[in-house]
Amino acid sequence: MSRHGRPAFVERGAGDLLVLVPGIQGRWEWMRPAVDALAHRFRVVTFSLRGEPDTGGEPGAFDDYLEQIDAALEFSGSTRATVCGVSYGGLIALRYAAVRRDRASGLVLVSAPAPGWKPDARVRRYAGAPRSSAFAFVAGAPGRLAREIAAAIPGRGQRLAAAGRYLGSIVRNPASPRRMAARVTRMAGQDFAADARGVRAPTLVVTGEPALDRVVPVAGTREYLQLIPGSIGVTLERTGHIGLITRPEAFAEAIHRWANASGAR
Repeated sequence: MSRHGRPAFVERGAGDLLVLVPGIQGRWEWMRPAVDALAHRFRVVTFSLRGEPDTGGEPGAFDDYLEQIDAALEFSGSTRATVCGVSYGGLIALRYAAVRRDRASGLVLVSAPAPGWKPDARVRRYAGAPRSSAFAFVAGAPGRLAREIAAAIPGRGQRLAAAGRYLGSIVRNPASPRRMAARVTRMAGQDFAADARGVRAPTLVVTGEPALDRVVPVAGTREYLQLIPGSIGVTLERTGHIGLITRPEAFAEAIHRWANASGAR
């Protein structure tokens, strides 16, 4: 047990172990469709990021998130796993694979920010005043995601149903603007390019289509293909940043095919 206490874990499925790390909003529940789809192919262990309820308290530094993956392995009774990180969680998974080479049997980066990413003026404004900026951030989300949802899900009724389920998950498991801002701050000083060059595990880089991801530029995520030895990339068609939600079966199958081909276990 770390000094922060033992966080709560969610386990689904059977087979080779895959540890799934959520994005900057911190809640595993936002990824539920992906968890369910992956669980048909893997034994999935996931969690909410430290700072969320039942996670053992606020982290002091970025590397404290790595302890959650260590604890997930301990929880699972395994010593190695494929580590899959979504967006901000991709940076956590990347660093884990770089510094825990004996524990990361594979690495999957899903729409992760570029290795040299720095917050722009909008993000700095949110981070500087998270509570007052939260409404603007939430209000802008439909515009950023509407085109992607329309491309991924045929039929107006199906789109409305999917959007309703996603919105329901957000409402039931709200993100904290303050905690999100703190997670951005913890990235400062991290050399993710150096981490990428230090990864030795088989690596898959997953993105959506460049025109559909209006959250993290696809070109930035693909920079990891030049930095991580032997890494390969896959593009989920008709998706952008939330392909693991809008097309979870395609997302899970892409990872499953890669794991079988690469020998990541």
